[in-house]
Amino acid sequence: MLFVGDDWAEDHHDVEVQDEAGKVLKRVRLPEGMAGIARFHDLVGRFVAEDAGPSDVLVCIETDRGPWVRALVAAGYRVFGVDPKQAARHREILGSSGAKSDKGDAHALADMIRTRRHQLREVAGDSETAEAVKVVTRAHQTLLWERTRHMLRLRVALRDYFPAALAAYKPLGLTSDAVLKLLVMAPTPEAAAKLTATQVSACLKGRRDIAAKAQAIKDVLRAGHLGQAPLVTIAYASTVKSLVAVITVLNAEIRTLEGEVEAHFGRHPDAEVILSQPGIGVILGARVLAEFGDAKNRYASAKARKNYAGTSPITRQSGKTKTVQARYVHNDRLVDALHLQASCAILHDPAVRAYYDQLKTRDISHNAALRQVGNRLVGILHGCLKTSSLYDQATAWSHHHYDLTA
Repeated sequence: MLFVGDDWAEDHHDVEVQDEAGKVLKRVRLPEGMAGIARFHDLVGRFVAEDAGPSDVLVCIETDRGPWVRALVAAGYRVFGVDPKQAARHREILGSSGAKSDKGDAHALADMIRTRRHQLREVAGDSETAEAVKVVTRAHQTLLWERTRHMLRLRVALRDYFPAALAAYKPLGLTSDAVLKLLVMAPTPEAAAKLTATQVSACLKGRRDIAAKAQAIKDVLRAGHLGQAPLVTIAYASTVKSLVAVITVLNAEIRTLEGEVEAHFGRHPDAEVILSQPGIGVILGARVLAEFGDAKNRYASAKARKNYAGTSPITRQSGKTKTVQARYVHNDRLVDALHLQASCAILHDPAVRAYYDQLKTRDISHNAALRQVGNRLVGILHGCLKTSSLYDQATAWSHHHYDLTA
């Protein structure tokens, strides 16, 4: 067998090849792209045994996605994507000096796959549909996060020179189309105070009880508030117009990507199973699928899926001291999706709510209880996906014996 450590960068790969005894056979820097992959194949061909197959070549790299990894998997090599923190800890085992280099990192990765491959997770190829779902859902969520950042900047600016706007528009939401139109129409306190009921009502089109809401907004905008000097107010108004323009574009692109997420997720064979889970809708279901992936052998058990999700606790014990803590190293996107699922599930599923209430009677905080609810829901999802069966409340919670008729 050959063991290859691949320390990747944006435009090149530092590669080290070792044999089963740990002898370094070759160190080389390869370019990214087709030329690099061709040279990688030539390099492996020089040292692999004549009767060996591609699966006898084990590659360790600090990523599990991208064209390079896909090419390695397609060639038949066994690829292990490791967390950078894992690689850093193994590098410390090899030497305590703290020295670091690209060649040294490649050496550590090669040694890691040679000595600890039984502890590492092999890259399991997801289907093209799941990969497509991941691309659009991550892009969609990234735009949502960007909109939130710009909304917070907008809120700070309004607080500094136009506090009446925050008070008047709070019920509508600063990122709503109605508020954005009003801010474009009247970005200063003086202009906002002159808005008529007709102008405000036109921006609220499509909402309920427009007349009352328009009057409430007018009353707040025309009340007395602290402000800035006229010249400073004009400067702030310019920045607010720019922020509004950015948020408007983000709103449009988020809506477009929502359609793409729904379309790609709807094509996946596991979509019906995922949507049957409590607390999950199309967007949230797409995120869960994207972050878990759909490779059949990736999670050997429900516990393995929970560990990857970051919902299961970790135990620290030394002597007579034992503590149980939440996992802080996890996939942020997946944890966010599972937290939202748990928050929704306790509102709409009686069995989930009963489990949550049971946890709360033990003086567990809200977030800790939601984390445990999410952990339980991950286990249920694993069982449903494994058996290709829809969520059934009676089966999922049968051992808890909750009275769901109360």
